[in-house]
Amino acid sequence: MKTMSAREAKNGFGLMIDTARAAPVLIEKHGRGVVVVVSVEEYERLSLAANVARGSKRAGEASKSGE
Repeated sequence: MKTMSAREAKNGFGLMIDTARAAPVLIEKHGRGVVVVVSVEEYERLSLAANVARGSKRAGEASKSGE
């Protein structure tokens, strides 16, 4: 994962966007990670995976309550 300071991200916003389209970019402030910038495609993939995981957990809870 590429890492940039908040200042680098601000001053090179276009570069940060281009970089994030290929792989997540960790933005640091005072040496600590504060946000991760990801492409829309990666965000959608992660959102779908989270929704599937939540659905599986709910299905498991429903089957236990039906026993």
